[in-house]
Amino acid sequence: MSKKILMIVGDYVEDYEAMVPYQAMLSVGLQVDTIAPGRKAGESVPTAVHDFVGDQTYRETPGHRFAITASFDEVHPGQYDGLYLPGGRAPEYIRLNARVLDLVRHFFETRKPVAAICHAIQILTAAKVLQGKTLTAYVAIGPDIELAGGTWKNIPADQAIVDGHLVTAPAWPAHPAILKEFYKLLGLQIQ
Repeated sequence: MSKKILMIVGDYVEDYEAMVPYQAMLSVGLQVDTIAPGRKAGESVPTAVHDFVGDQTYRETPGHRFAITASFDEVHPGQYDGLYLPGGRAPEYIRLNARVLDLVRHFFETRKPVAAICHAIQILTAAKVLQGKTLTAYVAIGPDIELAGGTWKNIPADQAIVDGHLVTAPAWPAHPAILKEFYKLLGLQIQ
């Protein structure tokens, strides 16, 4: 039986951080349900591309539409083996949704694998699940991690950190690293 992954997104999720992991997980046989607050299966959310071009922070440009495959109000977290949280602008406001936080807490309470990249760590800070954890995120989220009781590590953008059932990465250049570690946490054997 294939493992099921829940991916939570929202308007202006980072394009690469949603599209690439979604397609990569499908390519290795995982079932992935994508949800967004207020959206039903068959709808979509707009994405944004965050590009690093030498400015003090990333540049944001329009992305694609990202398909929602399951209805937000109807998913049951107990049916999933892991959680994947992409970054972008979406985390700063979907973390205000009580159901998003409850879904996230389920994965921490049951110690199921969780992957979070870039600004997605804002959801974890709001869910209050980082006490005693060591992790990474986009550099601007480092202070939030410390305030939430976690230890922030500033690592290269193409690397990831694992702490128990949680794997985190600073930005989309780390897709190979975060996905490799997420697959290990899920028990997938990929040659």
